[in-house]
This record gives sequence, C-alpha cells and structure tokens, in this order.
Amino acid sequence: MKFNTLLFLSTLTVLTSCNGQNTSQVSNGSIAKGDTVKELGKNLMLVYQDKKNNYWFGSWGEGLYRYDRKTILHFTTKDGLAHNRIDEIQEDKSGNIYFNTSAGISKFDGQNFATLNVTSNPDSGWKLNPDDLWFKSSKYTGEVYRYDGQNLHNLQFPKTKLNEEYSYAVYSIYKDGKGNIWFGTNPLGVCRYNGKSFDWISEDDVTELHNGPANGVRSIIEDKDGYFWFNTMYRYTVYDKNTPSKNNTDNQTFYSREKSIGSLDGKNDGNLNEYLSIAKDNNNELWITTYRDGIWRYNGKTIVHYPVKDGKKDITVFSIYKDNTGDLWLGTHENGVYKFNGETFERFKP
Repeated sequence: MKFNTLLFLSTLTVLTSCNGQNTSQVSNGSIAKGDTVKELGKNLMLVYQDKKNNYWFGSWGEGLYRYDRKTILHFTTKDGLAHNRIDEIQEDKSGNIYFNTSAGISKFDGQNFATLNVTSNPDSGWKLNPDDLWFKSSKYTGEVYRYDGQNLHNLQFPKTKLNEEYSYAVYSIYKDGKGNIWFGTNPLGVCRYNGKSFDWISEDDVTELHNGPANGVRSIIEDKDGYFWFNTMYRYTVYDKNTPSKNNTDNQTFYSREKSIGSLDGKNDGNLNEYLSIAKDNNNELWITTYRDGIWRYNGKTIVHYPVKDGKKDITVFSIYKDNTGDLWLGTHENGVYKFNGETFERFKP
C-alpha cells in the first residue's frame, strides 16, 4: 500500500552537485537586489527563518522568496543564485545563509550570492567540528559535503559490504544532542558519524532494499525521551558502542528498536507507516508529515490528525518546519506555504 506514494517520492531526488575547483567561493560581484513582488509563489517546498527573523521560502523552480514582515523579495539566478531549485537552507554562526541548489551551494552574506566550490582534498575532510555545516548530495555515489567556513569538503563514506553492492544518495542530515551527525540515505538506511566511527542501521524498515522503490530516510529527529525516529513508525534507542547496556547485549549493535505507534491511522493494516518530514514543537510533541494524508501530532500517548486542505481539495505536503517562536509551517508542491493557527493549517498570505 505505501508504494502508491513511493513511486512518486522516489523521483524526488534531493539535493545538489558541486564542481571540483579549489577556491572556496565565487561571487558575481554585484548586490542581489531581488524583485519586489506582491505575493509568494505556489511551488514552495521549504520554509526557514533566519536569526534576523526573516522568512525564506525555497522552491523547486522559482528560486527564493524572502519575507521580512513588510516586503517580499524574489531572488533567482539573475541575482547570483546558483540554480532556481532549492533543496536545503542553513545558516552559520555569523548569519550567512546557505542554499543547497541543483547546481551548487549558494552563500548569501546579506548583499550578494556566492557559489561555494569544492576543495581538492576529499579524503582528508572527515572531522566533527561544532560550527561546521553539512550538506546533502544528489549523486548516488555515497557522498556529502562539509563546510568549515573556509573550504567545502566533498566526502566519500568508507566502503562497507552493503554500500559496495548498492549505489545510494544521502537524503537527510541531522545533528543529535551529543553533536553526532546522522545521515539518512536511499536506500541503505542511516549512518551515525561520531568523529571516530561510522555506525550503520540497516534494518528493513529504513532500507527497503527488499521490495521495489525505496522512500529513503528523508527525516531524522531525536524526541524528548532520547528515542530516534527515522521516518518509520519504529523508534530507536541508541547507545554508545563502547558502553555496556542491559538492552544492548550484542557488541556489534549500538541500537535497539521498538514499534511505537504503528500505523498513524490506528488500523492494523493501515498504510500510513512512513512520512516525509517531522518536527518537534515547543511542548516536545512530534508533528509528522505525510505526503497525501495531512499532518499527525503525537504526544507520546495519543495521535491527532490535521488534514491540510484547499477548500475540499487535499493538499500534498512536502515538509514541516518550526520557526524561531515555535510556529509550525508546511512546504507544499503547488499550494504555497501553510501555517498552523492553533487549530488547523491554513494557507499563509502575507
């Protein structure tokens, strides 16, 4: 049943590719003014709020929109953006904004866009520094990018028996409460990098190597109780590999898993057992985004369903995001962005 949507989702290859030059960035040398527009576009997949409380809305073809609560600015390649498809938005400690696009990673310093270029030493870049930014890659060759503020490192994962047999891409990146970096892949499951070792979880529910197209691990989160969620209805307890635990008797295993809430709709044979995106609100409740079946809130005990509609039409949702004040936003394929008003998600109109 779940593959009704996976056939579509498997075509949503994320992320970016970068060229292999040695300089850290290239600027077009002009100020990115953008076009002042009256309304947001419809194809807005991502929402992000920066440290100055500006909202950024990333599309898969229309470039970027920035909203400062007064004016909407529209940025495209003519303003220096590397590509008009946006796959990730991040911010560094200095307030620079980074946009992972289909043609490279664009850095915005408040005035112009610069395209980061890859350093020439891909084998020496695996480090775990707290201020580094990590970016995904669309290439099915098992690679990611780490930006240390000066250099963009193209990194290959060490070979394992599984990743030598299958090609794979990284679909999501998450930093946990201990500073470890997690990589969600399609279709090889998830990998934790702790600065010393690469530890893989390759259970069937996160790999799906056994049955046709794989959704891929598109979202990772650690809940208030320390459980990890990898866009399935299983939750995982993760241990330090070198720390004995009564629940972890296998020296080769650094995790245990349990089925937590099963199908979101509560049916034993329900097909709502995977999701695209997940967020944790200010009350530590989980908000789970499905493609065609709206949003589901889980407080650890009960599940509440929030349909997302335009009139009577069900809206297909791509992502969920919590902003600086705790408000929840949705990115959609063709219906703009939605915001939670305390009771339901409604179309946002500045």
